[in-house]
Amino acid sequence: MHDVLAIAGSPSQSSRSTAVLEHSISYLRAHDVETAMFTVHDMKPEDLVFANFESLELQQFIRLVAEAKGILIATPVYKATYTGILKALLDLLPQYAFSGKTVLPIATGGTITHLLSIEYSMKPLFAVLGSTQIQQGVFIVDSQMKRLENGEIVLEEEVEMRLQESLLDFVGAVKSKERILQDIA
Repeated sequence: MHDVLAIAGSPSQSSRSTAVLEHSISYLRAHDVETAMFTVHDMKPEDLVFANFESLELQQFIRLVAEAKGILIATPVYKATYTGILKALLDLLPQYAFSGKTVLPIATGGTITHLLSIEYSMKPLFAVLGSTQIQQGVFIVDSQMKRLENGEIVLEEEVEMRLQESLLDFVGAVKSKERILQDIA
């Protein structure tokens, strides 16, 4: 069982947003947060395009979402919004799949002009999926991170601090909800 499901929404296998997501997962796991990961690459393209609800990968994704208390989503921003492939994946979820879940969006983009994509495109989508606990989110400009030879990323100090603060708030919200649910049971 996992506390958090991390969803990578980049069509690129070596994307910066996925590297930031993996960096965030390491941080969460270091703070004893059980985290599972699902990427858009885990689905067959034809299952996404043709909305194959019988797909085993889709059924696994729906199960992972249902079991999670928190959802961490990272995507690059193209043309002022999240990727089309991420939208195709999320469109296959049941209508209120994020109900009762805390969501933390992370977006990467080439310039600061895409900063508001979290507020104006990502958050409304998560609200439609039922989340009422959508964290502020973290936007990272590509120039604020450097990829190492081993594929890992190093973030500028200010960005790393913002990301860690957001992750701590996210963990707090997820763990708080978990404690409340245990008290009720």
